[in-house]
Amino acid sequence: MKTNLEDLDLNLLKLLRVVVETRNTSIAAEKLGISQTSVSRGLAKLRETFGDQLFIRKAHGVEPSELAERLAEAAENMLTPFANVLDSYQSFNPLEYSGKVVIALELSLLETFGQGIYRALNDALPNASLELIYWQEGSLQDILDRKIDYMVHYSPYPLPQDLYAHHLSSLKISLVARKDHSILSQTSDLESIAHLPVVKLVSDAVNVKRDAFDELYLEKGFTPKIALRTHSIPVAITKLESSDAIKFSSSYLMNLSDKLACYPLPKMPAHLTEFSISGSYLQSKRGYPLNQHLHQTMQTFFDSVVQPDMTQ
Repeated sequence: MKTNLEDLDLNLLKLLRVVVETRNTSIAAEKLGISQTSVSRGLAKLRETFGDQLFIRKAHGVEPSELAERLAEAAENMLTPFANVLDSYQSFNPLEYSGKVVIALELSLLETFGQGIYRALNDALPNASLELIYWQEGSLQDILDRKIDYMVHYSPYPLPQDLYAHHLSSLKISLVARKDHSILSQTSDLESIAHLPVVKLVSDAVNVKRDAFDELYLEKGFTPKIALRTHSIPVAITKLESSDAIKFSSSYLMNLSDKLACYPLPKMPAHLTEFSISGSYLQSKRGYPLNQHLHQTMQTFFDSVVQPDMTQ
């Protein structure tokens, strides 16, 4: 028996399975849509690999040996997943897809865009079981383990090469505070606002002691006065509405409160005035119809979103 399987044609395994099932080379040829000569050649190659006693010739067909039956069962178990994958590529219908779809978003992006993203996904995959969760410790491993299908995050977030990332949108940053702010209505110079309390949204996706805006304060000789750190946008808004606190943020916060306004940023590096949002999923899934559909749905959604005017 030649046990080296490296050069074994998958078509031979399909032939083996059908011959074991039909126990007749003529019927097997008809079922496979090939000539009986091709079946005989294939059986010869199978015997060369697995031994002459793989099939025993009978008057009205062939009788598979125990090895042939076990190999046919193994071939079924191996070829079925291949067939399922190919079928999913050929027959994927987003309107009928009923599987689970898990999307993880950085927390502030989930709270800002979550409702719109849900509506877009529900329209694109109306029968799917949707999970929209926030990105947290362990989520990166979950996407590598195929437990998360797609993620939305700020582009600077470091990702391994296993993940494919594509730009979705950009957020312009301004100072957000209550309307008619006594100081910001006059100036946004850092020297004039450095004493103001600062509100920060924290995220489990990024675990740093100081962010880029903290570094900006420190470089200019100031210490930021952090009045509130929170995961909750509504809590952050409450603080901004009821005090002189400020937040470096996009103007999307104004969609959630009519008591807030945007003010110009102090002089700062260009990379702090605009943040990029990316979508990511496994490189190995780039050709999957589901992931291509998610990619397109997310891009279409973000293309349709218009950031609120940052003027007061």
